[in-house]
Amino acid sequence: MIKGFTRFLQSPGEHLKSLFGAQEAAAGPPMPRVLTRDEHPVSRRQFSEASLKVLYRLHNAGYEAYLVGGCLRDSLLGIAPKDFDVATDATPEQVKQLFRNSRIIGRRFRIVHVRFGREVIEVTTFRGKPRDDHGEHVASQSDDGLLLRDNVWGNIEEDALRRDFTVNALYYSIADFSLHDFAGGVDDIESRTLRLIGDPETRYREDPVRMLRAIRFAAKLDFDIAPDTEAPIAEMAPLLLQIPPARLFDEILKLFLSGEGLTTFRLLRDYGLFAMLFPEADECMAELPWAEPLIEQALESTDRRIREDRPVTPAFLLAAFMWGPVQLRQRDLEADGMPPVPALQTAAQQVISRELQHVSLPKRFSMPMRDIWDLQQRLPLRRGKRAFQTRDHPRFRAAYDFLLLREAAGELEPGLGDWWTAFQEADEHEQRRLLGKVGADPAGTAAPRKRRRRRRKPRPQQPPQSDE
Repeated sequence: MIKGFTRFLQSPGEHLKSLFGAQEAAAGPPMPRVLTRDEHPVSRRQFSEASLKVLYRLHNAGYEAYLVGGCLRDSLLGIAPKDFDVATDATPEQVKQLFRNSRIIGRRFRIVHVRFGREVIEVTTFRGKPRDDHGEHVASQSDDGLLLRDNVWGNIEEDALRRDFTVNALYYSIADFSLHDFAGGVDDIESRTLRLIGDPETRYREDPVRMLRAIRFAAKLDFDIAPDTEAPIAEMAPLLLQIPPARLFDEILKLFLSGEGLTTFRLLRDYGLFAMLFPEADECMAELPWAEPLIEQALESTDRRIREDRPVTPAFLLAAFMWGPVQLRQRDLEADGMPPVPALQTAAQQVISRELQHVSLPKRFSMPMRDIWDLQQRLPLRRGKRAFQTRDHPRFRAAYDFLLLREAAGELEPGLGDWWTAFQEADEHEQRRLLGKVGADPAGTAAPRKRRRRRRKPRPQQPPQSDE
């Protein structure tokens, strides 16, 4: 089994063929397949200790317990799984009774988070058909087909067909270590195809975020989107406007901080989805030739940092996404006579206010983003102590990196970035020389101000003294 698993990691597509063979074409949905322990390469050794604890406790309490979704897909692709989700026939309340370290979350989809230190195992109850009525748990939809509540419990077969993509409808049983494939996901993994389960238009109406998930998985896994799955996306993109801004912010983090942000951005643009997330940024790319290169270089830099396991922050990407709109608004405000500093601050507030109608921007990210923008006006001001004060600003490094991207994208002429690069690396003597080149005092201190002569207050006039 170990040798077979090694071969699978080296060539997952060929090994899947040898293990499973080609699925015969047939009318209707694929027949469920159950692969026994010796017919698949998935091993408990790949699972986290926390996920195994959840699986075994549910199983020992008499409930069905399956590992489900992306962790199995990644295992079959030879990728080390990271996130572990569990599906069970136990209700959220029954799961919570088994785990003191758990809490029920969500209104639209009620799920249970079981926490082990920093790791969270997500446990979901098998879901049934959206319009079924199982006692108190009823699914409800809007007139457009959007699922508003979906707490209808069902069995594993119904749950599998409620999943979004075939490659995510895989279940690993802790009872006998078998792998259950309900929608032809194994074959789609072999052909590297992303395919929705069911009618694509209906599934997108149920949850428009599935369009974003299709893009994210296609970019992350280097999969092709099946023709029937991709066909409705461009036309149905405006359905994303129904989604709460807070949920879209969570999706943005997944889209652009996965290590494939640049590929994701290009796909979002191709399918008309980026405009639903950042409408003003999308509009300004037609007017400012440097706006799109700036975003792409910011994404490329972030992808590289993620590959190198270096820290990244959404604030930097958000600053790049919305810098173009800020510059257009600032230009108009200055043309109306507003000075540059208040014009930048006003433009930033206007851009953020419009963006909040689409995507939430938590202050822990929007405040650093504004600092990066504000520092763009301070970086050219290098006289006297200003250079040192700017260098010591907590956001200086991010603002400096942002300046380099602006120059590389063609917004600014090169030069200022090189000066700041040299200034950071220089010793005290070289820093004085650099400051001297921009007309500062060689000692690195502010030039003496002209002292204004203090005007003496007139002495109060003494009343005339009488001779008497």
